[in-house]
Amino acid sequence: MAPFEALYGWKCRTPLYWNELDEALIIRPEPIQENAERGSKNSRTFEKSYVDQRRRSLEFQVGVKVLLKVSPVKGEKRFNVRGKLNPRYIGPYDIIEKLNPVFYQLNLPTKLEHMHNVFHIFQL
Repeated sequence: MAPFEALYGWKCRTPLYWNELDEALIIRPEPIQENAERGSKNSRTFEKSYVDQRRRSLEFQVGVKVLLKVSPVKGEKRFNVRGKLNPRYIGPYDIIEKLNPVFYQLNLPTKLEHMHNVFHIFQL
């Protein structure tokens, strides 16, 4: 007996067994479709609850000082330190303007004038 047959009680519907199937053993597509829809709904609600537990709303006001997150790039020497000793955050810098709910313009010093001064909220 095949493992599928032992588990479910009928033969697997592969091309090998199509000529041996009875009408009673043929599965209707409705229960399969209902089960698939129920499973996708359950997974979506689980994923949403998982994300909502860790989601936080961030919003900064103009004039507030924030730290800027610096993501280390492999092989790049940034702020006179290379490798795992790179600073993770630099600053604090003043927020000049809120361009939209997720982008802010910072007042950067002259030594960082080569960088663009608009940053996403997740980098602050």
